[in-house]
Amino acid sequence: MPIDIQRLRALIRDVPDFPKPGIVFKDITPLLANEVAFSSVIDETVVHFGRGNIDKVVGIEARGFILASPVAYHFGAGFLPVRKAGKLPYQVEAEEYALEYGTATLELHADAVVPGERVLIVDDVLATGGTARAAARLVERLGGKVIGIATLIELEFLEGRKLIEGYEFFSLVRY
Repeated sequence: MPIDIQRLRALIRDVPDFPKPGIVFKDITPLLANEVAFSSVIDETVVHFGRGNIDKVVGIEARGFILASPVAYHFGAGFLPVRKAGKLPYQVEAEEYALEYGTATLELHADAVVPGERVLIVDDVLATGGTARAAARLVERLGGKVIGIATLIELEFLEGRKLIEGYEFFSLVRY
């Protein structure tokens, strides 16, 4: 049975002026609380990329962790957290990326990826694409092959796909 995208959309709450004035935050908490919607999102992601094709799943801090962990479980794959600078307790590889105002840095443990491993990157939202591209660069620097990038939501008007051209991209809900 195909997933009902309108039902998923109805479970994503708009929070105006968060985290700052003028931003409409897409709150996925109601969707996560709905067991059918949550499991459907995980299942659709796994089916899209195919069992047996992924060795590791990267989850991008913080909501990406929520989605990436069960995806990794269903693939029988390892889970790798990509975190903001200074949050991981071991040697790291770092990648700086542009934000609307300034820059930020993502980090991944230096020994997280074995060269040649097939890696799926998972996050909640693709906005400008900078975070996803930074995560992909980290994986590739460690010798991994990025099989794809998956998000629950894509904010199409921000044109994030441009920064991740060349990677297979999968999302369920588009705004």
